[in-house]
Amino acid sequence: MALSKGYIQLYTGDGKGKSTAALGLAMRAVARGLSVHMIQFMKNDPGSAEATLARAHKNLFRVDQAGRKNFVDKKNPDPGDIAAAQNGFSIARDAILKSSADMIILDEINVAVDFGLISLRDLFAVLDMKPENVEIVLTGRGAPDELKERADLVTEMREVKHYYAIGVDAREGIEF
Repeated sequence: MALSKGYIQLYTGDGKGKSTAALGLAMRAVARGLSVHMIQFMKNDPGSAEATLARAHKNLFRVDQAGRKNFVDKKNPDPGDIAAAQNGFSIARDAILKSSADMIILDEINVAVDFGLISLRDLFAVLDMKPENVEIVLTGRGAPDELKERADLVTEMREVKHYYAIGVDAREGIEF
């Protein structure tokens, strides 16, 4: 089954659930026989749940990680962070141009743009080349207004209350 029409979905905001929403879409797509390619910017953990899921469903779900395990300094990104993001963007561009999957998720792309690792102009240029039948999902805090205007679907997660505030760390299987 292929999509007859693919849209651009955008998940942003300061609340939890942006990548989780994208993964939910990925699971639904895979369950229906669609192929998914997730490129994770700002992340690099081969033992992550996403990477584990991809290994279990390698015919339909692929994950490429384009980041380092360390946090990126927004004001002074390391050249390695820039190189990793640019490499991930190259993978994303090729995947989109070749229609290598029915759904392509650019996880944390908004953060990579906000941190100056990838230009918004370059992202728009790739989105302009999106094949008609490919669904693109963009996630991450700090999506610029121009990107919100461009997307077909925009969901902004807003934090109302979070258990991190009382000292609960990220939990395996829930947050990662």
